[in-house]
Amino acid sequence: MELRAGQVAVVTGAASGIGLAMARRFAADGLKVVLADVEEGALEKAAGELREDGADVQARVVDVAERSEVLALAEDVYATFGAVHVLCNNAGVGSGAEGRMWEHDPNDWKWAFAVNVWGVFHGVQAFVPRMLAGGEPGHVVNTSSGDGGIAPLPTASVYAVTKAAVVTMTESLYAHLKAEHAGVGASVLFPGPHMLRTGLWESHRNRPARYAKERPRRTPYRSLAQWEAAMNEAGHEVRFTPVEEVADLVADGIREDRFWLLPESEHSDRQIRARSRSMLERADPTYLENFILD
Repeated sequence: MELRAGQVAVVTGAASGIGLAMARRFAADGLKVVLADVEEGALEKAAGELREDGADVQARVVDVAERSEVLALAEDVYATFGAVHVLCNNAGVGSGAEGRMWEHDPNDWKWAFAVNVWGVFHGVQAFVPRMLAGGEPGHVVNTSSGDGGIAPLPTASVYAVTKAAVVTMTESLYAHLKAEHAGVGASVLFPGPHMLRTGLWESHRNRPARYAKERPRRTPYRSLAQWEAAMNEAGHEVRFTPVEEVADLVADGIREDRFWLLPESEHSDRQIRARSRSMLERADPTYLENFILD
């Protein structure tokens, strides 16, 4: 699929981080861009900056966990533009879970699944039928993570489980689109290959009351800056991938109709090989040992 001026791209989680970088890249290619995010102030700021750069932008406050809000977004977009060519189901949250899995607050799971899994499905169901009916080339990009999408980081198991689900959902979507001989493609995105400076670390700032923790956290939330400082103090160098590089990977992947938007990384390749080997040999998942804490 060629990205051309006049096409329409919808991006969720678009007020900052990867989502905003994708929106900027699409706008630079001449696409009309629809920004959806739950954080109104940041959303309006992002939309304003894009408009100052000459982009045709629509912004809408949307909680992707709410099916009705995503359906309303689709109605609004089609009423305004008449078509959608690129859909990026990118909105995501960290769960804020602590301790062992059996100690997790159930609402940590409910909230993470509502946004990271149900949010993707809501996007697919709200937009893909219309994209197919429009008969124009299109593409869906669902954001996963190496944490879960490749192998889980046990200290962030809730998030990992949701991102593993996104991979399987996108594989299934790909197969269904192929079965329909559709002109709409699908890709799963693994942002990276290094850490990213995004708002994921501060997800709790937008946590709805309906998913509030049933008991207080034992430790304060830690910001990305605090985590980076702790890693540096421990002698571990932290490398970051600019979000603009992720956006370029997405744009190039759409043009090349690639399913796996997985940047080259020896670390990721080692994880993939180790996990595959463990399965093929019916062996224990020893590739997790470096992450298992006493």
